[in-house]
This record gives sequence, structure tokens and C-alpha cells, in this order.
Amino acid sequence: MCGIIGFVNLDQQPANQRIARAMNDAITHRGPDDEGFYFKSQTALGMRRLSIIDLAGGHQPISNEDGSVWVVFNGEIYNYRELREGLLARGHTLRTNSDTETIVHLYEDYGDDLVNHLNGMFGFALWDERRQRLLVARDRMGEKPLYFTQTDEAFVFASELKAVVQHPSVERRVNLLALRKYLQYEFVPSPHTMLEGVRKLLPAHRLIFEKGSWRTERYWQLSYDGDRLKISEDEAAEEVRDRLREAVKMRLVSDVPLGVLLSGGIDSSTMAEMACEAAGDRVKTFSIAFEEKSFDESSYARKVAAQLGTEHYEQRFTERDMLDIVPEIPRLLDEPLGDGSLIPTFLLSRFTRQHVTVALGGDGGDELFAGYPTYGAHRMARAYQMIPGFVRSGLIEPAVARLPVSTENLSLDFKAKRFVRGASHGAGTRHTIWMGSYDAAQQRELLRPEIIAACPDEQVFDEVLPLDRLNGHTNLTEQMMALDARLYLAECVLFKVDRASMAASLETRAPFLDHTFIEFVLKLPVEMKLKGQISGWTGKYILKKAMRGRLPDDVIDRPKKGFGMPVAKWVKGELRSLVRDIFSPERLNRRGLFNAAYVQRLLDEHERGIADHRKLIWTLLMFEMWPLAK
Repeated sequence: MCGIIGFVNLDQQPANQRIARAMNDAITHRGPDDEGFYFKSQTALGMRRLSIIDLAGGHQPISNEDGSVWVVFNGEIYNYRELREGLLARGHTLRTNSDTETIVHLYEDYGDDLVNHLNGMFGFALWDERRQRLLVARDRMGEKPLYFTQTDEAFVFASELKAVVQHPSVERRVNLLALRKYLQYEFVPSPHTMLEGVRKLLPAHRLIFEKGSWRTERYWQLSYDGDRLKISEDEAAEEVRDRLREAVKMRLVSDVPLGVLLSGGIDSSTMAEMACEAAGDRVKTFSIAFEEKSFDESSYARKVAAQLGTEHYEQRFTERDMLDIVPEIPRLLDEPLGDGSLIPTFLLSRFTRQHVTVALGGDGGDELFAGYPTYGAHRMARAYQMIPGFVRSGLIEPAVARLPVSTENLSLDFKAKRFVRGASHGAGTRHTIWMGSYDAAQQRELLRPEIIAACPDEQVFDEVLPLDRLNGHTNLTEQMMALDARLYLAECVLFKVDRASMAASLETRAPFLDHTFIEFVLKLPVEMKLKGQISGWTGKYILKKAMRGRLPDDVIDRPKKGFGMPVAKWVKGELRSLVRDIFSPERLNRRGLFNAAYVQRLLDEHERGIADHRKLIWTLLMFEMWPLAK
């Protein structure tokens, strides 16, 4: 696990080593164990290394036999041993036992198509000295990040935005379209970034830079097209177990201590159960507990650990511990993120890193197996739209609006009010209203009119409006699952986990995101994922069936909860002074982006208990605390 940086000068001037070292220093947290550089004429490559495999021989950059091809690499290639054996059989000479070295030799055999042979999470850059050509690639689901830009002086790339801006030719101007998208989703979707002119490479894409210009190509597609498997539920459950067990086994390869992040939900519990089955030694599991009962899941984690017989570690955090992290958020993030679960994710990563260097997690289970409540809510919305409009607007919605405001995690009023706010819209719009923060009407109140005029709604919402054409399939549940995999998983969940874990120098691995496992799950009938009708449905049905008898029933059957934080309570309590200071009218007017009177109204209504504006306030707070454009 590493962080990478690099640039190619456009004027053929020698690469400035001072600039490369400054970029590399900005991501020291991603790799505290080692660093390395390649400098040749106009090109610079750099890396920071967190040593996981081949501790002695895995120093980067790594080249082929004659030094004509060089690579810097962030991530893990889980099938590198098989790749290595094939390369040796074809006559290649490999000097190390690292997964990184396989990449340069695969390039010699397969060129740009080498990415099709990799099973792993990765962001890498490969320089072909003979052809004066740069190949950059990102893994299929977006586990590892990769930013890039081309300025008048250079093509620049890095694992994090905070490294890109160390290049003096990169300007720090806020991307207004990205700002609107961030307010909508709570994250910035690829290829956009919050800085004008800087882009994120999309998952499952490669980039080729040569002769002064770049282009991108997709090399893999997450698609629900094609026939579904004709398979019984028992057969499907058994194959889910077998294929997932193999994905877990591949991700247990490590030359350093390894454990499992255990929240007590079915996804992480499945990882723990399968790791216990595959590992020869007693598995270490890690969880955190909170004083706030509506947010605490530690009892379920302890129950799973006891049944599996793991070596379980738990740390209890007070509200003060969590609040102390808030000022550190700008250090953790290189782009704003409105998801408050960044805080417990970082606390868990930091605690886990005290004992191990690598940890398995359950990310991806909800998107693959329809685990979010929103998938069932879309079915309810269809029924809701059949109710006469005068009944909805005259009876139901006023009754919901009168529900008492609560600051608890996923309280009844929070869920009901968000449901009716989005239920009358089209599928894509209501999905983002339920999952995100500011809808179009709220943005028109928040943002200055000139920003709205410069970034019309059709550009802002272009990820969700054309759902009818999404991957060629028409099933609503699958449309939303594909949308969540493309947006919420890749741009929010994996972004959050990467930054939080890397800030603690912990490598996390997600067996659910093995692309061969994903390709199998996509072929299962949707009814095996979301089973039932409006009167009652079960998400993750086939995964629960696969794990029945292997995990406690109350862990399998309990509702989805999530990794929440008491943000609603904090904003009107312990964080009130900070929030009021950051959102002072003078400060907001000086920045020139937001309507200060509207922001003050949000704060007043929230503090008085008239409305629950936790998501709106927190999303805006995270942007205002973001340091790169200041």
C-alpha cells in the first residue's frame, strides 16, 4: 500500500526534483515506511510505501530488466503469485517477490491490456522511456484514488489532491459545478474534483499520456446486461459462500499482521467468519463502542467474536473523543465529504493500526446484495405516487411535518420526512434526495444566483437523470444498485475508507469487491437480493441465507443501521460555537458563494428544534473547513 506522484514536463525541461519531493511529502501518511523516486529528463515518478508484501525487496519505483519501463504503484495485486509464475515461465527475470514488479513485465507482454490480468485494488503509473509514454490506471471499483491534471507546464498526477496542488503550475480555484454536485450528493463524483481543471480518473479506466496530450479508456464494465443464472436458492447460497471464501482467502496474503474490522453487521461478520475458516491462526477482530446508545453496535460485534472465537479488541470512545476529531478532518481529507461516519471510520482505523497493518472490511455488500433501506423505499414510493395528490399534500405530508424532531440515529421523523420529500419525484432524483443533502430547490436558496446560472440543473444532476439508459437494464432495484455502486460506493464509501485508513497508515481490503465475485453476483436474479413485496421485504436475502447457521440469527436479521454520528445533537450543542464562527455572515459574504441569511435560518431552525437540518449543516461545514482552496 502506497501513495504515488509524478509529472511530465511539456517543455522538455528536466524534472524539478524539489517539486517531486514536495508532492511526495504531502502523502507521507500513505506510506511511512519508505520512499523512492525516478528522474529522467522531463519525467518524475515518486512513491511513499507502507510495506505489506516483500518487505525487503519491494522498494519502488521498479523497472523491467533493461530499465526502459518504470512503475510506481499504490494498492495490492492479489493474484500476483500466479502472474509471477506465468512471467517466469515466459522467460522474464524478476528480481523481487513483490506484486509491483509483475506490472512492468505484464506491460512488456500485453501493453495497456495488462490491467485485464490484475485482480486487486490499485492506482499505478507506468513510464515507457523508449516510447516517451505514460500509462496510468485505476482499479475496477475505485478502491484506490488517482488525480490528474494537465497545465501549460506539465501533466501532473498523484494519489491525493493535496499532492497535486504542490506542483506550482496547479491553481486552486473552486470548481463551481463540482460544488453543486457536492451539495447534492455529499461527495464529488468522478471525473470532477473540487478544484477547477483537476480531474479524478474514473474507476475501471486507464489513461494514456503521450505527445503532449492525454486520453482515457474504459477497460471493464459493471453491467446487469445478459441472462440471469438459472439456479436454485440453495445452489446460489452455496456458490456465494464458495466464491466469497476464495476472495477472502486471496486477501489474507500478507507479510505483516492482519485482522478484520468487525462492526457487528452481516457484511463485516461474514468477513470475520470466512477469515476464521481460511486462516491457520486465530483471527484478530476490531470494533469500537460509543456511549450514545442509538449509535452503538458493539454488543453485536462482541457476540460474533465470541461465537467465532476470535481474538477480539474493542475500544470505547466518548463523545469528547469524537468531537476532538472534528478539527482534524481537514488533515484527513483532500476533498470535502459530507458523511459524518468518517469520524468513527478513522477512530476504528487508528485503533486497529495499534495491533495490525492490514484489515479486511465488509464494504460493497450493500450495493451488491440490495442492503440499503432505500431499495425497498423505491417500491413504497411507487405505491405512494398512486395516492391522489390532494391526499398526499393535504393529509400525509402535513402529518409527517408535525412529527417531533429527534436527534437520534435514523429516527422516525428523519426517515419519514426524507421519504415524503423525495417520494413524488422520478427515481433518480428521489434517490439522491434520500441519500444526499441539498436538492435543487435548496441549492437555489443557498447559492448565489450567478452560480446557479453558470451551472444549470441538467449539468448538476446528469448522473441521475438518464437512469432509463443506465447499462441497458430496466429493473428499478438494479438501476439503483448500479447507481449506488458507481456513485455512493466508489465516491463516498471507498473515498472515506481510503482516506481514514491511510491517515492511520492502515491498509484495508474489501473481499466483496473482487471483480470475479461481482461478475457472478450480477448474474443472480434480483429477487435473490431484495425479496418480498411492499408489505415486507428482505434485503441481502441470498447472503443471509448463505450465512444462516454460521452467524448469530439476530446479527443476520437485524435492520441496517450504518456507522452514524450524533451530528444533529453536536450542531446545537458542543459544536455550536465552531459552527457559528465558521458560518458567520461576515465570513460567508467574504467567500462569496453562499446566501448568509439562508444559512443563518438553517442554524436557527435546527437549534430551536423546529427542523432537523443535520445533513445540510454538516455538508456545508465540511466544505467550509476544506483547506485547499483557501
